[in-house]
Amino acid sequence: IAKLTGVLDSIAEDRIVIDVGGVGYLAYCSGRTLRALPAVGGPVALAIETHVREDHIHLYGFIDAAERDWFGLLTAVQGVGARVALAILTVLEPEVIIDAVIAQDKAAFTQAAGVGPKLATRLVAELKDRVGELVVVRPVQFATEAVADGAGPVADAVSALVNLGYRRM
Repeated sequence: IAKLTGVLDSIAEDRIVIDVGGVGYLAYCSGRTLRALPAVGGPVALAIETHVREDHIHLYGFIDAAERDWFGLLTAVQGVGARVALAILTVLEPEVIIDAVIAQDKAAFTQAAGVGPKLATRLVAELKDRVGELVVVRPVQFATEAVADGAGPVADAVSALVNLGYRRM
C-alpha cells in the first residue's frame, strides 16, 4: 500500500483511521502529519509506508512524499525503529533534518522522544552520505514590486545577474 485516499474517520494520539470505501485503515502518523489533517469526516490523502512482519502489518501515513522518504532513511539507521522515526519527524520537518545533518547538529535530533546523544551521533554520521538521495524543493517568495522599485535582495540578485551578462527576463 503506497497511498490511501478516503475520509478521515478518527484521530488518536499517534494514529488515524481512514475510511476507504467502507474499510477502515489504521495508519500511524507523525505529529506534523496529524497537525495537517482536516477535521474528522473530511477528505484525506496520505502517502503510506507499509511494514509487514510475521506478527503484524503496520501502515505509516505521511502528509507528503518528502516525509515518507525521510521515514525510510531514518528507519534504515541502526537503532531507529518506526516509533523513533515518527518522533523525529514530529519535531523536525524534512528540510530541518537536512540542515541538521549537513551542520552535524546532533542536538536537533535529541529533541525527539527516544533519541539520546549516542543515537543522535549515529543519525548524523549515517545520514550525511545519504542526504543527497533526497531532493527537497523549498518554495521561494519573489517580491516583484521590490524588483520594480530596485530595492531589496531580489533586486540585488537581478542586478548581479544582469551585470554577469544575463538578460533581465
